[in-house]
Parts: sequence; C-alpha cells; structure tokens
Amino acid sequence: MSVYKIIVTGPFNSGKTEFVKAASDIPVILTEKNITTEDRGIKAQTTVAMDFGRVTLDGETIHLFGTPGQTRFSFMWEILASEMNGFIVLVDSTDKPSFPEASELIRQFSSFVNVPHLVVANKQDLPGAATTAEIRTGTRVEAAGAEILVCSAIERESVLSVLRRMLALIKK
Repeated sequence: MSVYKIIVTGPFNSGKTEFVKAASDIPVILTEKNITTEDRGIKAQTTVAMDFGRVTLDGETIHLFGTPGQTRFSFMWEILASEMNGFIVLVDSTDKPSFPEASELIRQFSSFVNVPHLVVANKQDLPGAATTAEIRTGTRVEAAGAEILVCSAIERESVLSVLRRMLALIKK
C-alpha cells in the first residue's frame, strides 16, 4: 500500500471543499472563514488555508489537500504543492468567466512540480453548464496536456472515479 498526495485546486466556488468532503473517509479538516469581500453574495464561507481529507481507494491511501480558491490566499499554493504526486483542477462548468483562471492554475501548479494533472468539469448537472469542448477551449487544456473528466463534487462515486483516474496517471 502506498500513500499519495493529491492537490485539489480551482477557481473560487468551483467545488474544492465539497470534492474533498465527498471523498474523505475521515472528518475533513477545514479552514473556512466568513467571506468579507464582494464574493459574500455567492457563498457564506471560503477556504483560507486548506482542506484536508484522507481516503483509502483500491488499497491505496490518498491524502487530499484542497487549496484556497481566492488569489489573495495564493501564498498557500506552493506550500501545499510540496511533494504532491498529482493535482486536480476543478472547474465550475456554469462559470465561463473563471475558465482562464483555471488555465492559470494549471500553469502555476505545473511550474511547482512536474506531476500528472486532470481538469474536472464540476456542476455539469446545472442549467447553463458549458460543454467539455467549451471548457477545453476556455482552459486551454490542449496546451497544458491534461484530460477533462466530468464530475459532481457532491457525489462520492463520481469523485472516487476521478481519483481512480488520477491514481492510474500517477502510476504510469
């Protein structure tokens, strides 16, 4: 049995905390605080340091670290990326203006360590969700070399499917 460190990142409100919660076998460690900026109308709280969860999947242990999505907390990204085995960039499929930010996160995390990564289209079940082709264009995935998976960050089996794919990429 091996232990893997996987980072879950993405723009603000893309579903990182919910993804970690859905996967984790343990109570998730959260560092959420009330939002005091103009984003407070979108949701009440935001991650300010990290979310941490752990899951055992197919005999492998995965430590999941969710990053803060707001760029004012970006100083945490490189700290969390230390010794990562792979990273997942969640995209809110209903928030097309955030796609370039997801592209920048791919570039940023790829610069820390050369590891496999996935782009995960969350919220595909909601009205107005972009197609995976639109997400591919908006995040410039072709240039970054990542594949796009569809996921619902609140459904455990959907999240575990993404993690299985990430493990397969790491083990290649």
